[in-house]
Amino acid sequence: MQLGNQESPMSKMAQDRRLSGRFPIEREVRYRVLNRRGPEIIGTGKTLNMSSSGIAFTTETQLPPGRKVEIAISWPAQLDNRCPMKFVARGRVVRSEPGMAAIEILQYEFRTLGSKGL
Repeated sequence: MQLGNQESPMSKMAQDRRLSGRFPIEREVRYRVLNRRGPEIIGTGKTLNMSSSGIAFTTETQLPPGRKVEIAISWPAQLDNRCPMKFVARGRVVRSEPGMAAIEILQYEFRTLGSKGL
């Protein structure tokens, strides 16, 4: 049911294609477009938001939609309260514009950060 020009909460939910809630998290990011042909695209940025199925982040260059990307994110939790961690995900670019991209997560794992950082 709609009242005046306002949309009902159900119609707003139907318009949002995301299956999981997004959380505004700002963390350091390193990304690499997985490219067997052509020049390698690598860069750094910051996460804008994350969910269990996707990540939006800032980019240095516009990433090609549909391409596979590996992304490493500095993780706030530590292993045994002393070893820094990183979240590493592989996914597909589902949205891209100058300075920003969003990926659908296809696989992920947590790794120790190591002395070299991201």
